[in-house]
Amino acid sequence: MPKRSALWALAAILAAGCGRAGPSRQPIYIEGRPVLSLGDTAIAYTKVGVSGVLILHRKTGAIDTLGAGTLHGPFNVEFDGIRWYVSDIQEGRPSIVIFRADGSLEGRIDLSQLSATPHQFALLPDGRIVLEVPGGELVALAGDSVSTFARFRPGPKSGLLKGARGGVLHALPDRHVTLYNQFGNIRWRIEWPWRETAYITAISVDSNGRIHLIAGVPSEGTFIVYTLAAENGEVVRWSIPGPYASFTVDHFGEIRPDTTLPG
Repeated sequence: MPKRSALWALAAILAAGCGRAGPSRQPIYIEGRPVLSLGDTAIAYTKVGVSGVLILHRKTGAIDTLGAGTLHGPFNVEFDGIRWYVSDIQEGRPSIVIFRADGSLEGRIDLSQLSATPHQFALLPDGRIVLEVPGGELVALAGDSVSTFARFRPGPKSGLLKGARGGVLHALPDRHVTLYNQFGNIRWRIEWPWRETAYITAISVDSNGRIHLIAGVPSEGTFIVYTLAAENGEVVRWSIPGPYASFTVDHFGEIRPDTTLPG
């Protein structure tokens, strides 16, 4: 099956609602990068040195590549059932590249004059893209318009962003972790609990809507994943530390290091 046809078939399966329950054991990080779960049908992820998004069909083990020849340094990927959104950097210029469901290119949004965090964005259910900009502001992009989504007191480091629970999760190192609703109002906020002990590098949301943050622990030379309760942000679970930054989560929320994930 040609790659474009395979992507169309995947989109059709997801639109029909298949695989919503999620797999019993699901990758959430591969080599430190967040994995996008497409139910129990497929996963999408990026890798260092690969100029495209890898889409692994879980039943067959076949891998399609989205954006080969178009993407240069992809990291985060989102899919809303109609379009793929991928963060990219080309010659130092950050952007979000948008592909149609069949993998054909729709457009590229240049972020070089906007974003303080080139590989971080959150996709809202209505199609708006939320970014962090300098000066303590999150903005929402909708076509050619840019509007303020939320304001916050900036810290010494830029933040991490992810669409979660129909809103936006914003992790600001050394300050706080905040979940906003789709209107930019705060659902909950917790003080940053990992001061000087761990470096949080990415956010992942699994097929059950659970929020996971991966951290490197310099003093131990290991990686660990924390799970936050979506209802209040409480840290409710954490993994056994592992030497590599690849982890899975099972149906009951147990997180485990995993060296067998696709590389």
